[in-house]
Amino acid sequence: MTPDKFAALADPTRLALLSALATGEKTVNELTAPFDMSQPAISRHLKILQEAGLITRRIDGTKRPCRLAPDGLEQIEAWANMMRRTYAANYDRLDQVLANLPKGDAT
Repeated sequence: MTPDKFAALADPTRLALLSALATGEKTVNELTAPFDMSQPAISRHLKILQEAGLITRRIDGTKRPCRLAPDGLEQIEAWANMMRRTYAANYDRLDQVLANLPKGDAT
């Protein structure tokens, strides 16, 4: 699991960009429209997402359409699943410990 993926996802603008790309490929101008931010600023966010392996870009004349990387979130999903299993096992052990505690006097 690479920390650059988490760093890329830590920014709300980059999360919003990924959400916008979930509906399909978009150009930088299309991605810039809903933000109160310049096109160069959006391009810097996209560069971080690309370097983290979360999006891909292609050249189409003067445009650079972006799309989600096919395997971009797989490492994060695998890490989250591992953490979910770890926490579930910890809670199961805690449940057993609590179930084996002597019952206190209710008076």
